[in-house]
Amino acid sequence: MSPSAHSSIQKLFDLRRTSSSSPVPPAASAPEFVSLALGALFPQLSPTPALSPETLAHLVNQARQVLDTLVFPLLPAAAARALSDSFIDALPALHAALMDDAHAILAGDPAAQSADEVIVAYPGFYAIAVFRLAHWLLQQGVPTVPRMLTEQAHRVTGIDIHPGATIGRSFVIDHGTGIVIGQTTTIHDHVKMYQGVTLGALSVDKSMANTKRHPTIERNVVIYANATILGGDTVIGEGSVIGGNVWLTASVPPNSRVYHRADVSVSSP
Repeated sequence: MSPSAHSSIQKLFDLRRTSSSSPVPPAASAPEFVSLALGALFPQLSPTPALSPETLAHLVNQARQVLDTLVFPLLPAAAARALSDSFIDALPALHAALMDDAHAILAGDPAAQSADEVIVAYPGFYAIAVFRLAHWLLQQGVPTVPRMLTEQAHRVTGIDIHPGATIGRSFVIDHGTGIVIGQTTTIHDHVKMYQGVTLGALSVDKSMANTKRHPTIERNVVIYANATILGGDTVIGEGSVIGGNVWLTASVPPNSRVYHRADVSVSSP
């Protein structure tokens, strides 16, 4: 290696050392944890068969070990160890919530043949599953890692759900590509949305970081493709249907039907 190359390597090393102001977990561990955790939750997604409690315990322990590599750089040792134990305790409740999501997707999609198919092949379910893992970690006070997990799902599915969002039971994402759900969004039970939906903020000013910037979607709402709903004061009332391509920055009452009117002209040759 030439003297100039040695000098450049040293310069890069110094720059790398000063580019981060806090510990950062290894990025490669995020997709590994997602794979192992989902495999522990669902045999359909397991990298190895878990045919007994003992083999399942081995798989769960693998997931916990990878979780440790993610959280130990970020938390005091005692807190990280406690989180590791809490993760195992949380798995049954996570499984129950995700099965509600899977059955809601199955019930609402004529193309779905079984809950197994939803779990192994539907990008909407995958994005929801990773979100629920990430949201649980965020609730435990873990920084950085929840966003790493949801960004993994974003890369795989094109569905961008911030781990800080609050999402109720039986959530359905159909197709899903291009969906964006912001940090302070609240979604109640039995909501269904299609591809391209944005639940966003009216302003992205940094001074609003600690305010509710994203909308609230009440129970039994359907939001069709490419609808955009913005603002922390915007509430979509229970039982409403929001049509495709609608742009909303104001609340609508329960059982509303909101549609975008487009003039389509077809001329004969």
